[in-house]
Amino acid sequence: MASMSFAVTRFSGLSSKTTLSPDFDHSPRRTSLPPNRVALKISSSTDSEPDLSVTVNGLKMPNPFVIGSGPPGTNYTVMKRAFDEGWGGVIAKTVSLDASKVINVTPRYARLRTGSAKTDVIGWQNIELISDRPLETMLKEFKQLKQEYPDRILIASIMEEYSKTGWEELIDRVEQTGVDALEINFSCPHGMPERRMGAAVGQDCALLEEVCGWINAKATVPVWAKMTPNITDITEPARVSLKSGCEGISAINTIMSVMGIDLKTLHPEPCVEGYSTPGGYSYKAVRPIALAKVMNIAQMMKSEFGEKDCSLSGIGGVETGYDAAEFILLGSNTVQVCTGVMVHGYGHVKTLCAELQDFMRQHNFSTIEDFRGHSLQYFTTHTDLVRRQKEAIEQRKAERRGLKSDKDWTGDGFVKETESMVSN
Repeated sequence: MASMSFAVTRFSGLSSKTTLSPDFDHSPRRTSLPPNRVALKISSSTDSEPDLSVTVNGLKMPNPFVIGSGPPGTNYTVMKRAFDEGWGGVIAKTVSLDASKVINVTPRYARLRTGSAKTDVIGWQNIELISDRPLETMLKEFKQLKQEYPDRILIASIMEEYSKTGWEELIDRVEQTGVDALEINFSCPHGMPERRMGAAVGQDCALLEEVCGWINAKATVPVWAKMTPNITDITEPARVSLKSGCEGISAINTIMSVMGIDLKTLHPEPCVEGYSTPGGYSYKAVRPIALAKVMNIAQMMKSEFGEKDCSLSGIGGVETGYDAAEFILLGSNTVQVCTGVMVHGYGHVKTLCAELQDFMRQHNFSTIEDFRGHSLQYFTTHTDLVRRQKEAIEQRKAERRGLKSDKDWTGDGFVKETESMVSN
């Protein structure tokens, strides 16, 4: 199972003088596309309410919430439902040329709970593969969706074996349906690594560079590379993908995991005929990890690709609009939701939008760009934290000691200055 999100303008961030309300309650890209890439004209909204619309490489969405690649985008019926409910965009479940090689098992999900209630679920594991539906069937449904929703953003998630001609054929056939962009699944953590698919590519930067070259030489729509978190330094494959021609990065896909062992049967979960296999971990428990990975990628993009038209789509444990705000504050242009849809349903997008607008109203933000990337400036090294704290302590000590000389008295601070030199 996969997931994703979309993008907007470059990492401008906010002025260092900008401050966020202390009582808030938590209840760079290319300047132009390559000659063969398609872009759409963008217009802006002037509503009095906070404007949630975002754009990425000319693709405009009414809000930054995108259905992540996985079960919520597995066929025409569910993708149509997502558009009708108001999602900003939809990324279909990953497709490849030969679906006959994709054989799923049941059960294929397991949950991590902190209690017995439905709301106590904090983690979700899957051992699900990419789409097992015939490619031709998926292509017909892509085409039908674009005919019925021509102004809505539909992204195809694709993955193929290590074959230049295979990738070229897949891209050509998918683009003929009219999809708006491609998300390349370089990150599925389980299933078919022997075919050099998914994370087997995303974890090998040399292989990734070669495959990205094939893809970007063929594609005529924007391309996003979806990153695996199952790697030491996620900025390395992200950098390779952008240098190889991709317009955007999506991060993160699921984290390789073993959900647990049933202490009565002594078998692992999810249990299939007494056996299991490691799978991808998602939902609320992964959000801190996802935020760190997104922060790392955003900092790299800002420093190395600041003047280029590159986008970042944040993924990982988003359940509320406030969660989404955190990803955007760390530089995400849009935010993908996959497991959250499986738990709360397609109508949950309305709650997400309302909560994100509530956050924006509390801080007087009018657009997503007003605060995107703002919190990146507050990350530093541990050595710098020590220096800053030492300086702050010295400053507070100096203030408590009072004035050093008569020349330091001021008219405006006279009373406070007097109190600073009183001992009782």
